[in-house]
Amino acid sequence: MANQPNIVFIFSDQQRFDTLGCYGQPLPVTPNLDALAASGVRFSQAMTCQPVCGPARAALQTGKYATQTGCFRNEISLPTNERTMAHYLSEVGYEVGYIGKWHLACTDTEPVPPKLRGGYQDFWLASDILEFTSHSYDGHLFDGDGSPCFFPDGRYRVDAQTDYVLEYLRTRRGDRPFFLFVSYIEPHHQNDHHRYEGPHGSKEMFGNFSAPGDLIDTQGDWRENFPDYLGCCHSLDTNAGRIFAELSAMGVADDTLCIYTSDHGSHFCTRNPEYKRSCHEASIHIPLIIHGPGFSSGTVRDELVSLLDLTPTVLRAAGVEAPNFMAGRPLQELVDGSASSWRDAVFVQISEDHIGRAIRTNRWKYAVGVPTEHEWSGNECAYSDVYTEQHLYDLEQDPFERHNLVAIPELTTLRLELSQQLLQLMQQAGEPAARIVQATIR
Repeated sequence: MANQPNIVFIFSDQQRFDTLGCYGQPLPVTPNLDALAASGVRFSQAMTCQPVCGPARAALQTGKYATQTGCFRNEISLPTNERTMAHYLSEVGYEVGYIGKWHLACTDTEPVPPKLRGGYQDFWLASDILEFTSHSYDGHLFDGDGSPCFFPDGRYRVDAQTDYVLEYLRTRRGDRPFFLFVSYIEPHHQNDHHRYEGPHGSKEMFGNFSAPGDLIDTQGDWRENFPDYLGCCHSLDTNAGRIFAELSAMGVADDTLCIYTSDHGSHFCTRNPEYKRSCHEASIHIPLIIHGPGFSSGTVRDELVSLLDLTPTVLRAAGVEAPNFMAGRPLQELVDGSASSWRDAVFVQISEDHIGRAIRTNRWKYAVGVPTEHEWSGNECAYSDVYTEQHLYDLEQDPFERHNLVAIPELTTLRLELSQQLLQLMQQAGEPAARIVQATIR
């Protein structure tokens, strides 16, 4: 197929949108990504469809909601009959490769067998759960044969992983376009150390950070962790810059579509006892920058977009028409002006430690959850037949979501309208019929 661009998809883990300078971060954390945004397209209102690692990855790879793939929580393998971006692109001549964290095979610290690699058949260097096979300065990935590939001593994890990315790029013959999915674990916290681990010197480099408005005067662990968190993000930016420079040195930068985004954000234990799995902007609002063929206008798009839009976007770039069952729309339609209309709300499913659903419009955030008195079996449930209102935020007046308006009597009509819109989106996602119980008015 003629004019197929190379595609490099860079995926971070648990990265807040406001860690990037082009999204308002005042410290010099992301100069390379800021430059990419300046000459590409930045999407200011990009949202995840599931603020949990595995479910978000399953959704992105397939273009389907987590409840549709069955991967509604971590530790559920992507079914082998699901078709991913890799399958579609392989069929039209792409070489498909994957480097980094997979989190869709339930092999934990063991190699991912070929049948559970989601169609990434040409090149594989990954761990199912990278935070289980490595720390910030030690560890390994597994190659395509299942052999461990250890990081060099003293090499920061993002640097080591990018070394492998550059080696892959330098060994391409150029006879086929390539689709390389690069999945970093940073800035995700290091589970067994119970903290974020930036490269050495992060605390000194970013110790004078300005706390985001949603964190100020809250508890959580952001005070001790935010400098390292920004250090992780700075390392991601530095290494993204290395990738961009290598593409330029190869002479293929103009023919390569680069996508940078994340699976979800982090609220630093301020909204619940962990870091995500909530409806709040800190959890669901993600960075999204696209640069390359069709995305070189140096513009900002303010429409509401979903992580699910990236699946048909990748397919459209490769010349593949997305199947009708995919929930998203190709973002080329926004950029080239061919979209006659666009969504006015993004739908978010929340699961694992609780079952929740949320709708995010330009102005409002409305979220519901399973009432505590309703019988359900925790991690084994993907959805419920009854929800109760939990959150309502006016994002125009309260962008940091400090004032929950869900029990304000003057907003009863608005809540009813949003609940009907949310139920409609749940139905469109293939969920069974449900009802929403309104919150008790104070």
